[in-house]
Amino acid sequence: MKKFKEMTRREFLAAGAGAAGAAVLSTNAYSRSRASGGWGSPRPLLLAPSETRVVLVKTQDRAEGVKKCLDLLKINPFKGKSVLVKPNFNTSDETPGSTHNDTLKALLARIRDMGAKDLAIGDRSGPEPTEEVFDKKGIRALAGSFNAAILNFDELGETGYVKITPPGSHWKDGFLVARPVVETECVVSTCCLKTHQYGGVFTMSLKNSVGVVPRKGNTYMRELHSSPDQRRMIAEINFAYRPALIVLDGLQAFVDQGPMTGPRKDAGVFVAGTDRVAVDAVGVAILKDLGSNDAIMKPAVFAQEQIARAVELGLGISSAAGIVIDTPDAASETYAEKIRGILMNPGRG
Repeated sequence: MKKFKEMTRREFLAAGAGAAGAAVLSTNAYSRSRASGGWGSPRPLLLAPSETRVVLVKTQDRAEGVKKCLDLLKINPFKGKSVLVKPNFNTSDETPGSTHNDTLKALLARIRDMGAKDLAIGDRSGPEPTEEVFDKKGIRALAGSFNAAILNFDELGETGYVKITPPGSHWKDGFLVARPVVETECVVSTCCLKTHQYGGVFTMSLKNSVGVVPRKGNTYMRELHSSPDQRRMIAEINFAYRPALIVLDGLQAFVDQGPMTGPRKDAGVFVAGTDRVAVDAVGVAILKDLGSNDAIMKPAVFAQEQIARAVELGLGISSAAGIVIDTPDAASETYAEKIRGILMNPGRG
């Protein structure tokens, strides 16, 4: 496979990232894909699991955070697979405004080491143009050093998207999702720890999925941000696919404003798992511990609308009682115990 600075959608599909090729999925084909429930494919409605593991690592080093999280999870969904990494590239703002390059580099290196067949980085930015974000953050050079494709989810062409309409959808007529996200064998979501002042309340792994919906030539973002159901609609985007891994970089957090800028606090933590609901629940509990705005501090964690709607769709754990937090050392365990207390306290989440 040639070394890329950039890769076209056609080349990426030819390399094996597109499981069903370039043809538009029919309703029946999409239903079969959804029912298969494979990594990266839309998840069918299921009863929520009774228990799920999340790992929590106290650290001030991003490479260490990624390594310890993956060591502790003891899973390898990457071997022999085409892997697509979805970062948080809403803008090019300094972390936690966007995914830190050190986190992305550590993830790409570990995915390669664990035997990935093909590797890609994909996102859609906004309001800052995606190509400008890639340029400002030096993503082309970073991707090239790992022989990884770069996919701009706003530039996939007429057949580059899949129409999704979740059950009970709050979207007027469903929405489009970048086809590589639905069809790639293994999707990794890496997100930041922050609040969202424009109606999302918080932006972590569930909100990270907004970037798989195209902005260019569509009115989806206008519909999303003008709706009183915005947080439910965010959760519904996640019905389109199931990530194999979520890694949350919480070294620094925005505890108010966001998602681009805001007041920061040092959290010194990495969180990872395979359940978006559980990862976001732990993230919200961490924001509560740091001290955040009323929209974070007042509701219980599982009363947050993003989380509650994701639970309705069967996208993850249904209550804090089912979240098992594993840690690698004493410092991490001490902090995890505090987070467990916040999760289990109805008054605080």
